[in-house]
Amino acid sequence: MRVFELMSKQVESITPQHNTRQASKKMRDMNIGSLPVLNDEKLVGIVTDRDLVCFVVANGSDPSSIPISNIMKRDVATCYEDDDIADAAKVMQQHHIRRLAVVDHDNRITGLFSIDDLARGSHKLAGIVLEAAEAIH
Repeated sequence: MRVFELMSKQVESITPQHNTRQASKKMRDMNIGSLPVLNDEKLVGIVTDRDLVCFVVANGSDPSSIPISNIMKRDVATCYEDDDIADAAKVMQQHHIRRLAVVDHDNRITGLFSIDDLARGSHKLAGIVLEAAEAIH
C-alpha cells in the first residue's frame, strides 16, 4: 500500500514570517497539532503544538513577537507519496515521530501522513511506530 492512498491531502501551512500566536490560533481553529512551514511553496520546516508550549509558553515569551522561523524544526522528516507505507513507518520509527510531511520530488508538500493514517493500513506497523514515538517522550 502506498502513502498517497492513506495520507491527508488537505494541508494547512504557515510561513516562517508568521508569528507563534498566528500559528497557535490556526492550530486551534483547525484542530490540528502541527503546521508545515512553507517558503515559496517549498517545505522549509515544521512547527508543532508541543514546540509552541515548550519554546514560547514555558518561557513566558510574547507569542506575537516570536516568528515561526525562531522555533520551527528545520530538519523535517519526510516521505514521498509513492513510498510504501512500511518505508514511511520506518522513517517515523527512526525519528520517534507520529507524523511525516509528504513531499513530491521538488520538495513541495502534497500531504501529511500520521500514525492514524498508518493504522488504517496496518495496525501492526502503527503499534511499532507508536512504541518508538513514546519511548522518546
